[in-house]
Amino acid sequence: MTQVDFYILPATEPEAQLNFVCRLTEKALRKGHHIYIQAQNEAQAKALDQLLWEFRPDSFIPHLLVGDDNVEGVPVAIGHTDDCAHHHDVMINLCSHVPDHFSRFERVAEIVFQQENLLKAKRDDWRFYKERGYVLNRHDMRR
Repeated sequence: MTQVDFYILPATEPEAQLNFVCRLTEKALRKGHHIYIQAQNEAQAKALDQLLWEFRPDSFIPHLLVGDDNVEGVPVAIGHTDDCAHHHDVMINLCSHVPDHFSRFERVAEIVFQQENLLKAKRDDWRFYKERGYVLNRHDMRR
């Protein structure tokens, strides 16, 4: 059964969410995971694609957007639809809802920052997962 981790960030701006995603992706990649990042939309997917190349000068995270040639050959894919390529290990969800295909993954990371609409949506997501019996973990990054 899918394990779901909620990461609660202290930040109020979406840019902090994307920076955290880069760090989390790098950490998961070092542990040998394959990661699918579920973006909210195409613009966010492209912004994250660029940020993963630039976020740290001493870091290298091989990744492609879903739909690019050779996406099957990289450990990190970024998409904004239900097509998660061949990735079924870790999904980092940036949507304000639970994607329909979340249960294909071993783990799901929900990234929450301090914006009222997102907080409400993620509370609803927590209830959704809990009511269905998924293993939930809460990581308060504000400490």
